[in-house]
Amino acid sequence: MELEKAIVTALDYEVRIRDLYQSLSDTTRNSQGRELFTALQNDEQQHVDYLTHLLDQWRQNGMVKDSELSTTIPSGSEIKKSLEKLKPVADRDDHKMEQQMLGKALEMEVATSRFYQQMVADIDEQYRPLFMRFLEIENAHIDLVQAQLDFISGTGYWFDMKEFDMSGD
Repeated sequence: MELEKAIVTALDYEVRIRDLYQSLSDTTRNSQGRELFTALQNDEQQHVDYLTHLLDQWRQNGMVKDSELSTTIPSGSEIKKSLEKLKPVADRDDHKMEQQMLGKALEMEVATSRFYQQMVADIDEQYRPLFMRFLEIENAHIDLVQAQLDFISGTGYWFDMKEFDMSGD
């Protein structure tokens, strides 16, 4: 895939997921959910801005200068500490809407991550670092959304590792 097409396609993914988080933030009644969706929306907006800058560079002079793409999403251990403070008080049934929202977000994050994984495999070697960083960040988004989903659904799992077992096994 040519670089311009790769950037334009990446922009499409990033805009769609940013818009999803905006919509989820606007519709959730849960304040912690709104904070999560807003944080993810802001992170995705940084991706849109970064890709737009790369595309402008490419179109102006046929070159891109790679700069560090940052993320506002905390590490897994920081997320765990945060979620531990939020022990749900309400019944699981009260979280059905949030579970559905998180399910949509997870589905889109997985699709975006797969796109970047394919991009890293297919793009000219000199441009791989541009997309490798996106892959790392999107995988962290998957971890965050999955952790939140696991937490509110009460599965007893944290990042696919069993946290507790009610049966005593």
